[in-house]
Amino acid sequence: MASKTDVWQGTLTLMILRTLDTLGPQHGYGIARRIEQISGDLLSVNYGTLHPALLKLEQEGTIASEWGQSENGRRAKFYRLTRGGRAEMARASRDWAQTTAIMARFLADGGEA
Repeated sequence: MASKTDVWQGTLTLMILRTLDTLGPQHGYGIARRIEQISGDLLSVNYGTLHPALLKLEQEGTIASEWGQSENGRRAKFYRLTRGGRAEMARASRDWAQTTAIMARFLADGGEA
């Protein structure tokens, strides 16, 4: 069984935005579990990593939040994607696709031209 890996900070933003785009408003625990689920439980998202990322996205206006009640009846902050967040997600997706294509070329031929 593979061990869990920490999420790279640069990729966490895109994973959060994509999760909110796919599932709609979610609380932090739901976002973390979804990222872990999609990764096949290979990524580990802890509160100390997720909370600062959510706070930064909210301050930038990429996501918005409001208080609500979770599935287990507890008060929780629910995050949703904003219009600006959708634009940022599209930009970050293009950047990430370009980066992975470049890395794929290096890995495929050992970096030889």
